[in-house]
Amino acid sequence: MWIQMVKSKLHRVKVTQAELHYIGSITIDKRLMEAAGLMAYERVQVVNINNGERLETYVIEGEADTGIICLNGPAARKAQVGDLVIVIGYGFYTPEEAAHHHPLTVFPDDNNRLIVG
Repeated sequence: MWIQMVKSKLHRVKVTQAELHYIGSITIDKRLMEAAGLMAYERVQVVNINNGERLETYVIEGEADTGIICLNGPAARKAQVGDLVIVIGYGFYTPEEAAHHHPLTVFPDDNNRLIVG
């Protein structure tokens, strides 16, 4: 048996763009992806703190150090620029792995930059 659990998340990142006329997905700054252990084309859940919307999509790698968080395609209807969202990646774990698993949470600053300290 496998158990699906939160693998990692980007907590309270700010939506910087919404591109309705795009195939679909969420574009995320490469540095944020690396910090949260997210991979290009990985399935994620996006939770909008401002309006309660929840959606599933996949990740597209954005340019590093830009802070980009762009909802593309139909997802663009679920948020406005400036909204705060949580991006959650999930993984499958054996019961033994799950018993000791702790998700990685990344807390970027107000400009979607990694806080170094």
